[in-house]
Amino acid sequence: MERNEIQNAIESGRAALGIELGSTRIKAVLIAEDHSPIASGSYEWENKLENGVWTYSLDDVWKGLRESFQNLNKDVSGKYGVSLKTIGAIGFSAMMHGYMAFDQDGNLLVPFRTWRNTTTGQAAEKLTDLFQFNIPQRWSIAHLYQAILNKESHVGDVDHLTTLAGYVHWKLTGRKVLGVGEASGMFPIDSGTNDYDSRMIAQFDELLQTENIPWKLADILPKVLVAGDVAGVLTEEGARLLDPTGGLKAGIPLCPPEGDAGTGMVATNSVAGRTGNVSAGTSVFAMIVLEKALSKLYPEIDMVTTPTGKPVAMVHANNCTSDLNAWVDLFKEFTAAIGVDMSESKLYETLYQKALTADADGGGLLAYNYFSGESITHFEEGRPLFVRTPESRFNLANFMRTHLFSSLAVLKIGMDILFEQEKVGLDQLLGHGGFFKTKGVGQKIMAAAMNVPVSVMETAGEGGAWGIALLAAYMLYKSDNEALETYLAEKVFAGENGSTLAPDPRDVDGFAAFMVRYKQGLGIERAAVEGMK
Repeated sequence: MERNEIQNAIESGRAALGIELGSTRIKAVLIAEDHSPIASGSYEWENKLENGVWTYSLDDVWKGLRESFQNLNKDVSGKYGVSLKTIGAIGFSAMMHGYMAFDQDGNLLVPFRTWRNTTTGQAAEKLTDLFQFNIPQRWSIAHLYQAILNKESHVGDVDHLTTLAGYVHWKLTGRKVLGVGEASGMFPIDSGTNDYDSRMIAQFDELLQTENIPWKLADILPKVLVAGDVAGVLTEEGARLLDPTGGLKAGIPLCPPEGDAGTGMVATNSVAGRTGNVSAGTSVFAMIVLEKALSKLYPEIDMVTTPTGKPVAMVHANNCTSDLNAWVDLFKEFTAAIGVDMSESKLYETLYQKALTADADGGGLLAYNYFSGESITHFEEGRPLFVRTPESRFNLANFMRTHLFSSLAVLKIGMDILFEQEKVGLDQLLGHGGFFKTKGVGQKIMAAAMNVPVSVMETAGEGGAWGIALLAAYMLYKSDNEALETYLAEKVFAGENGSTLAPDPRDVDGFAAFMVRYKQGLGIERAAVEGMK
């Protein structure tokens, strides 16, 4: 679109806005009627480990939202000479799962417990056995039941349970709702009704009776909506929370809040059967839209849904690039110390490209990127670890390749269940997230790990914020009975440019050799956890 067209679209409220609260960045993306990003703003933040709990403060949530919106507004003003006063539709997304419990007065009862906490093993195991449905440790229902098992004093006062995206949406609209994809990370969803599974709700309520809990589960969970539903409008109070300057007007419609898994599916056009996407950043997860149900329960596989309620197999690893980023930061310190001025992006590109010149298996080196625990490999805590033998080929190329391999190792263990045991069909994976920023490198490593073609679209860098903006646009512009997958395929991704890399047999064999070493060495990681408190 031409500049004048975009300016008119902004002023007349025909643009759509998506804001996603990711692990390390809150990002706002404004899109035009042709769904192309036209402006963006962001705010860097980081979780904190406080009293043994990974958390973010509510003050930081609102500071980050306001600054990302303010930076977006500056971008709009600089590019188009106008300010954001009204918007066609808004959507909010965030990291899924976790525990945000509020009392009847809207007070947060305990600090926000994020998805990164792996302290709910007892509850997750009991609920998985009760439901015969995998309940991962990071799910909201696992956090709730663990609090019950721990006899935490706040449990009786819970009036409303939600996620980070649901919390933001509630404060801006007054409505306690979630998109079905986000809700599927709180409690199991029945894809036939696009609502919480009624049989499992009843089973959980029986547990509550034995614990003398004064509420029923359905009374404290957010209402479930699907993509395309109108999920409320921005209130006057909500507009001031987002934009304290008073420039943004109330009354803007909001789409259902979704999780980063759902927005990743949308941003990569992976909402139809035999499609999949992998999001790789602080954490890494792959989402495969299933053609049929899995044959049995697997503790390593989460069952969630698309934003329209289709069943999705999800493999999630808590740790991906945090350790890799820490090593890059160390190299950055070194370049600064010797007086070399190198941008962060150039440093990443240099180091990542070096990995492509390494031995196929990483030269016998070994790394574990466990900043936190990993349920798939049965760790409640983690210790970042790098190990080699005297015979290992220790050089920069092998060092970087090993850390890239390590970033995907836990994901590989889970995905092999789908590929080898369930024979799940997958035409290709679409990648997005920071792991893919250096052109071709993360993509090539991912193709080797999964042994399937991996595609990265030009828009992949916009990530989940763009994905939730697309869901806002879908609510605003879809025709009657137009399915989300049709809307995306015909109106968003038609003619989309991108690149696809097929797996290189040498890389596939090298990653397989690394995985043998990785699995054999898990005892080293366990010893580090036990010996380094």
